[in-house]
Amino acid sequence: MNDHALAHHLAEQARDLLVRLRRTDLGGEELGREGDRQAHALLVGALREQRPGDAVLSEEGALERGPRTWIVDPLDGTLEYRVGRDDWAVHVALAENGVLVAGAVALASGRTHSTLTPAPLPVAPQRTRPRVVVSRSHRPPLADALAAVLDADLVPLGSAGVKTVEVPPVAVAEAAGAHASRIDGAPLVYGGPTACIPDLLVCRPELAPVLLEALSAARSS
Repeated sequence: MNDHALAHHLAEQARDLLVRLRRTDLGGEELGREGDRQAHALLVGALREQRPGDAVLSEEGALERGPRTWIVDPLDGTLEYRVGRDDWAVHVALAENGVLVAGAVALASGRTHSTLTPAPLPVAPQRTRPRVVVSRSHRPPLADALAAVLDADLVPLGSAGVKTVEVPPVAVAEAAGAHASRIDGAPLVYGGPTACIPDLLVCRPELAPVLLEALSAARSS
């Protein structure tokens, strides 16, 4: 199984496990904790078996680094997951020397977007106002400033994977030809001290110059 297929397969396995766990008697914070734990164990265990020479960097505890590093978020959108919403997802990606080369996001809806079969970007919709997808629970003041500069509509969602799937997710977006960068335009570099990228912009390539300029204006205002 190549890296693209492995990312796709493991993301779906963890997503299906989380769906089954929701059907048990667990609920509330206990459901969220157990979902994080079990999905983490599944992903890390499978990667240890399938790619024993690779490092694993997980939001839930594995903090290894190497030339080939698998970066996983076993349950992105834990709050949404435990309260019964469907805007949560499982992330599995592979970075080689800091650059994403394969990835998958398995959504609660049952859809999976991955680099195994990347789809081309859809035709740009005809809108009078742009739509900017932002975090529901961690909405930074910059988002409102950006909306004001662009005269944009903000669309709040839970999981980062669900948010970026609206564009779509970073690894898949790049494979399809979309723009992905930090909000100052710097390249995204993965496999650092933590599994976290503090900010990112994923968008259609023709919108990147406008959005980066608006972000610069919003940050300096």
